Amino acid sequence: MFIVDSHCHLDGLDYEKNHRDLDDVIAKAVARDVKFMLAIATTLPGFHTLKSLVGERKNIALSCGVHPLNQEEAYDVEEFRQLSADPQVVALGETGLDYHYQPETKDQQQRSFREHIRTGIALNKPIIVHTRDAREDTLAILREEQVERCGGVLHCFTEDQPTAAKLLDMGFYISFSGIVTFRNAEQLREAARYVPLDRMLVETDSPYLAPVPFRGKENQPAYTRDVAEYLAVLKGVDLETLAATTTQKLLNAVSYPDEPAGRLISYYFSLCN
Repeated sequence: MFIVDSHCHLDGLDYEKNHRDLDDVIAKAVARDVKFMLAIATTLPGFHTLKSLVGERKNIALSCGVHPLNQEEAYDVEEFRQLSADPQVVALGETGLDYHYQPETKDQQQRSFREHIRTGIALNKPIIVHTRDAREDTLAILREEQVERCGGVLHCFTEDQPTAAKLLDMGFYISFSGIVTFRNAEQLREAARYVPLDRMLVETDSPYLAPVPFRGKENQPAYTRDVAEYLAVLKGVDLETLAATTTQKLLNAVSYPDEPAGRLISYYFSLCN
């Protein structure tokens, strides 16, 4: 079985208390059939740190982006474009809008979001979108910027079924995290039942949002299996089917046959499947 953690912040894990090093994180994940990870950057300096941490490991791909909550100061757009063209980068972001914590940076968030989409289109790489308390603006910008030309995923989905329907109409994938296992997340479970299996991804968003039964602890890629098991029950399929489908759909979403990163992912998938 081959499970993919489609969204994790490997540079945010506690390597002093919980893990010896990144190889320890990977070993724990592989022991639970989580065999590939998409490591997410949230700032441009953070991308450099993340790339150094990951090195040449064949079972981890990278994103490059500036999170909406890291918009206090404008970043170098040309540097972002150059870093996004790196062959190890298979997706851009995470990007998007977050009016819950920083409504005062709304204008800069929107400019950055549009830049990520435009760069994604130029490079033929999908975008990874975060949204909180900004549903209508998020959907509007995705439409206005013609996001279907690059595609993308709404990560850590916490919206409702009608929002899921609009994203699916744009060709988006929808990724579910450990939140779907929380007791008060029935609206989210309804959305998960609605989203077709072939448009669904699974993630941890580690080190945040550990699923039940690990809630309150540091999250890690190994716990992707717990999210996948829960979703399999919701969808009425066996775990192997959900794992195979969501893994293949990540490949469809982020890999392109003529790009090194796409070939890397496909090669590793062929070895492990």
